[in-house]
Amino acid sequence: MNGALLAADYGGAYLGAMLVTSPDLKAFLLATPFFGGLSEAGLDLLISMLVERRFEADATVVAEGEPGRSMFIVKSGRLAVSKRTHAGRVIPISRLEPGDFFGEMTLIEMQNRSATVIAEAPTVLYELTAQKLYACYKADIHAYVIVLQNINRELCRRLRRADDRFAALQRNGDN
Repeated sequence: MNGALLAADYGGAYLGAMLVTSPDLKAFLLATPFFGGLSEAGLDLLISMLVERRFEADATVVAEGEPGRSMFIVKSGRLAVSKRTHAGRVIPISRLEPGDFFGEMTLIEMQNRSATVIAEAPTVLYELTAQKLYACYKADIHAYVIVLQNINRELCRRLRRADDRFAALQRNGDN
């Protein structure tokens, strides 16, 4: 599989990057919501664009407010997602485990990171950059559309969960 290593500064806890070539990778990726519905050729194309990233426990993978031009799929480990209030308090948002993905919002809206993601355990991620996703668009428009549909489905699921949490907070406040 071809691919290029991307230079990135993830701070002192970043362990390294390597090209993704594992033979059982396809089965893992097809089981994630991000890659569902892709043809064999589309999946092979996207796999060739992924770069494996490794992080130690307590490493900050992305920080709220920083520029973001890539998303990540969790291969192993556990991550905590949080946001900071104006007063500086850290609010836990969610936990990410193998098969989950994050950072996709920056690929769609090209805005800074909306949350901080910290590895709670040694973690292996697959990174897909906006530049590589654009290359997918140029090479296989069908695969590109499937990926965007999958991202949109996940964003809708997350919005529904956020709506439910907001409604629960309102109900609890009414009691």
